[in-house]
This record gives sequence, structure tokens and C-alpha cells, in this order.
Amino acid sequence: MKLVYFAWLREHIGLDEERIDLPASVKNVRDLINWQQSRGEGYARAFADPETVRVALDQFHAEHDEAVGTAEEIAFFPPMTGG
Repeated sequence: MKLVYFAWLREHIGLDEERIDLPASVKNVRDLINWQQSRGEGYARAFADPETVRVALDQFHAEHDEAVGTAEEIAFFPPMTGG
């Protein structure tokens, strides 16, 4: 699975993207964010306030309770403002 990071998430983690195998315990977006927090200091900082992190599964916005399922790409980004 491909994980993609934008803005301050990318800055904290130090990667634009990475390919990983998710643990079996990750069923939904919230599980994934919780798992990300445990992956090291940069990840812990990036995901310190999970409710501010927006997520897209295969380029479609997803809520935190949505199943990860068979998504090929998961993107993480900060809230966006319009104008």
C-alpha cells in the first residue's frame, strides 16, 4: 500500500510517500492513524492531533471510521481552507 503525506505531515515524517504492508490490526482510518503514531517520533508528532488530519482513500475523502479495505493509496493532509 502506498501512503502519501502532504504539508506539515510530510515535514514531521520526512517523507513524501512510502510503501508499506499494514498490520492485520488496521481495519479503518482511525486504526491506521493510531498505528502511525507508534512508528516513531516524527510520526507521533505528525499524528499527535488525529482529528486535524484529513485522509483520502484512492483519492476520495474518507472519514476516520471508514474501512481501509483494499485501498491502494492513502493520503494524509491538513485541513484545507477555501476562498
